[in-house]
Amino acid sequence: MSDFDAIDSLLAAVGPQAELPPCQVRRELRERARLSKAQVARALGVSPSTVAGWEGGRDPAGETRTRYAYLLDGLAAKFTTDKFTTDTPQITPPAAEPAAAQPPAAAGTPPASPAPEAAGEDDEDDEVESLAAPEPCVLCGHPAGTRVAGFTQHLNPADCQAPSAAPLDNPTAPPAQPETAPATKPATPARTARPPRPCERSQGPARRAFQEPSGPGDLIGQAVKAALAEHQGDVEAATAALLKRAIPDAMRLLDETRKGARYDIVAHPWIPDILKKQTSRGADQIWEARPKWTRHELPPGRHEVTALDINGAYLSALKTHLPLGRLEHSTGLPHDRRRAGVHLITPPAWEHEAVLPNPIGRRDEPGPLWVTEPTLRLLLRLSGPKYGLCAPPQIHESYTSGATENLLEKFRIALKDARDTAIADGDEVTLEYVKAMYSKFVSTMGESNYNRELYRPDWMHIIRSQAFANLWLKALKAHDEGLNVVRAMGTDELHVTGDWRSVFPEGRGVSEVKVKDTYTAGTHTTEHAGTPGEAEE
Repeated sequence: MSDFDAIDSLLAAVGPQAELPPCQVRRELRERARLSKAQVARALGVSPSTVAGWEGGRDPAGETRTRYAYLLDGLAAKFTTDKFTTDTPQITPPAAEPAAAQPPAAAGTPPASPAPEAAGEDDEDDEVESLAAPEPCVLCGHPAGTRVAGFTQHLNPADCQAPSAAPLDNPTAPPAQPETAPATKPATPARTARPPRPCERSQGPARRAFQEPSGPGDLIGQAVKAALAEHQGDVEAATAALLKRAIPDAMRLLDETRKGARYDIVAHPWIPDILKKQTSRGADQIWEARPKWTRHELPPGRHEVTALDINGAYLSALKTHLPLGRLEHSTGLPHDRRRAGVHLITPPAWEHEAVLPNPIGRRDEPGPLWVTEPTLRLLLRLSGPKYGLCAPPQIHESYTSGATENLLEKFRIALKDARDTAIADGDEVTLEYVKAMYSKFVSTMGESNYNRELYRPDWMHIIRSQAFANLWLKALKAHDEGLNVVRAMGTDELHVTGDWRSVFPEGRGVSEVKVKDTYTAGTHTTEHAGTPGEAEE
């Protein structure tokens, strides 16, 4: 075989790939057909976040690419009277006078304080037009007189009525006739669409299109019932089956809770090298500030120490400031509370090691290190006038994006509610299933082979660091209330002496603590003679 035969054979084995239109056209075709990402995802056997990635610039491969191209070709054929070109990738509403005022924000949970550029671009993208005849609202199914970004809806969320009994399968069908004619609302002038953005979301996340008028429902309860039925009531077998599917089920629940949200989740963004593993089995450069601290001395005498277990530490940590879009590099800038990410800092000296752990955890080597948003915010808080426990950290450079603390809030609440119900009902199957969903969701969103739908190592580090910061703040609360803090470990282990029940409520809820163990520590010479290791799991 000649030197080129092997190459020719390899080229012959590579078949042609289906042609795909530009990413702007992909999204426009879907929205023109009034299809949600969830509908397209179900037809192609992928997740809605994957469809969002394709519309953001990524391309599918293999058989999935062929099927996606077939769908897009079919949609384009239905709109032969329209021209879908890269020059005019967005559908322009009918011409009208410029709007006199900004329309209300679309339904969903906006970030508490988004970056100026993110908020500005999203407001510009609202294409509001008045309808000559009311059409069904995509959220509640009742007549609405306006269309936003191509989707008929009520501008005021309070006008949305309870969802109709039958889902709105055909958005173009005539609206149901109400018993009484709705009150006439002042027409909102249409706005001319702004020029389209490039496919790559380098300037911030795009507004999420409104989707089907459905919520997460009881996905967790349905999954548990189905598993128990499949295994004829065998609790152990059903639990084992549920734990194996915890990751894809968590991603499905996330997609459901994100419907109607204001921002897309960018599932596979560009990531700086500091967030990438240095070797195949190594770690990246982010320091999570994990507590690992034991008090060296106690006041004279022997003390009864209680090892407290913090419930649902990672579940509570889902409420944290997460970056929305691509991380952007900056140097020499002060901290901006409207943004979040990772920061290279020189941490301040900590002079309270005798009674409280260092907020950055146990670190042997001095000098600058990369920390996450929760760690930086904790240090800034402790250096402020309220506490004055340390000097401010020195920020050298950062990778940040516009942020919101509520990005995963509906996801968190759905899991919390299921957890609370399972505890009240004594349902250990659901309890273990829910715990696996949120813990594996956090642990596999980095460089993991178990979760290909979400690659956000920045989120993983931030959520984990938030759990560590939450534990540290509980140690500070115990100290301020007169308790002796004996030990702080990981996300959920806090050892104290004194009347801890006057400080922390006892129970199994996420805002409560439970006793893991008790032991005796200290001597008349103040030597720490306890056995806290026995309290570890």
